[in-house]
Amino acid sequence: MSIRRSTKSRRAVAAVSLAAALALAVVGCGTDGGGGKTNDAGSSPSSTPSKSSEEDKGAKQEDTAAGENVDPNAKLAQVNGRDGLTLVVNEVRRDNGGFVTVSGVIKNEGDEASSGSQWSGSESAIVAKNPNSVAGATLVDKVGKKRYYILRDTDGRCLCTTGLTAIPSGKSVSVFMQFPAPPATSTEVDFTLPTFATASLKISG
Repeated sequence: MSIRRSTKSRRAVAAVSLAAALALAVVGCGTDGGGGKTNDAGSSPSSTPSKSSEEDKGAKQEDTAAGENVDPNAKLAQVNGRDGLTLVVNEVRRDNGGFVTVSGVIKNEGDEASSGSQWSGSESAIVAKNPNSVAGATLVDKVGKKRYYILRDTDGRCLCTTGLTAIPSGKSVSVFMQFPAPPATSTEVDFTLPTFATASLKISG
């Protein structure tokens, strides 16, 4: 009887030990899996939008800064417009991003204030998205015989000066416009802004 009882006891202890080991293994796996999922869900979604937000902010800052740091005393060309307006082009720069930036100043030397709505161009879709802007400007590559229009984003907004209000007599306003860059072999272009004469400009950079 003692031998049988001892054998049964040993079997019972072994069964309890095995059950405890299995329980610990299940708990350990559940903790690792749950922790991994929690960390992934907690970090990935928050980090991705943060990165995108920073990139969008940087792009907006770059667009806002376009046309700044330009020497206002530089004069690549000066063309006349209507009602005493003149356009002085200060810089035509080829940038690494594959575009050309034209920067200048529109001066009102007439007797009355002049509205900026006349420079948005004649395309209704462009005017609707870019009222009171210089979105109607164009570049013509005389060598490649190709016309370039101002770059626009996916919403149809131009990469140019917008929100131009009436320019009072004797005042001026700085403007910039970004175009796709002509081939590197083309170093001179014809620039036209509605109501102004065409100017021949040399590209720097």
